[in-house]
Amino acid sequence: MSINIADHRLLNQGIKASKFEAAKDIVRWMGAMQAQDYPMAKWAVGVRLRGTTDKMIEAALDKGEILRTHLLRPTWHFVSADDIYWMLELSRPQIIASMKFREKWLGLTKAILAKSNRVIQEALSSDRHLTREELIAELNKAKIRTDQYRSGHLLMRAELDGIICSGKVRGNKLNETTDSSGRRQTYALLEKRVPNKRALSREESLNELAQRYFSSCGPATVKDFAWWSGLSMADARNALEMIRPNFVSEVVDGKTFWFPNSFTDPPKQSSVLLLPAFDEFLIAYKDRSAAIHHGVEKQSVSENGVFRSTIVVDGLVTGLWKRTVEKDSLVVETKFFREHTKNEKREIQRAMERFARFRGFETIDCKI
Repeated sequence: MSINIADHRLLNQGIKASKFEAAKDIVRWMGAMQAQDYPMAKWAVGVRLRGTTDKMIEAALDKGEILRTHLLRPTWHFVSADDIYWMLELSRPQIIASMKFREKWLGLTKAILAKSNRVIQEALSSDRHLTREELIAELNKAKIRTDQYRSGHLLMRAELDGIICSGKVRGNKLNETTDSSGRRQTYALLEKRVPNKRALSREESLNELAQRYFSSCGPATVKDFAWWSGLSMADARNALEMIRPNFVSEVVDGKTFWFPNSFTDPPKQSSVLLLPAFDEFLIAYKDRSAAIHHGVEKQSVSENGVFRSTIVVDGLVTGLWKRTVEKDSLVVETKFFREHTKNEKREIQRAMERFARFRGFETIDCKI
């Protein structure tokens, strides 16, 4: 048996042949989806969900079906409301340990962190949804310093402590590239957003996370899983051992890749995709060589870890794309790493048109 790693990943992640009907279903299937670039994170869900729109995904966020918070490595992630409690509990110890030095340098003692959590909790009582700036104002009023990046640290700590998560987005007008024009993201109390707490033991959580990762992201190695989850290699290996009966492996170039034992070969058809920045198709793996050929890595992923929006043809990154808005028209520009055929360019334009429909634009200027 010989597997096409990139092709299987496209299939298992729901990109090549989606089997999902709602945003919450795809986020739950993936376990968590990186989401610091908010507009692009919504497209990451949309590209796996045929016929959906940005508004539909934002509605799921507003309803609290999916939430945006810090966990895993850590960074911003979308996570299902059904999974947020156990995933936070699993992620929290290693993240808190990694923050100790920074806390000490900023002078954030246990007493200050506890006070900050109390102030934030009180400010969000009565089911209020407040912006970052509004919460910072409350912290300043309580004589808690928020300068020198303390505010971000304090808010992330409140997330990790299970106090807050994303709230409803305020405003109506959407700015395509920044979401900053008239729309403001908020925080809310987690216990209000998700009143029913699903708790798992640590072993159950490790098992569940490994099942989700290797089912949705396989074929993948244990090192890939450790990178994506933020777990130690010992925990990653232990989790893989728990789920082994339901998975098979194949050695490719000296590396052992794991994937579900119920796998099927992907459809024999060409695929041309516009994937967003920080998409799980690339960021879910420590080794991305199955999708990014040597020589274009630094153009696709910067030295400081910025994952750019990519054009993917038959599982391989062949270029980059970026979008801007000019009046009411969406402008999409490309940068190719190789020559593309006429048919590939037609498919790239169709992918651009699909993105425009997702964003709600009737007019698109494709610069191919």
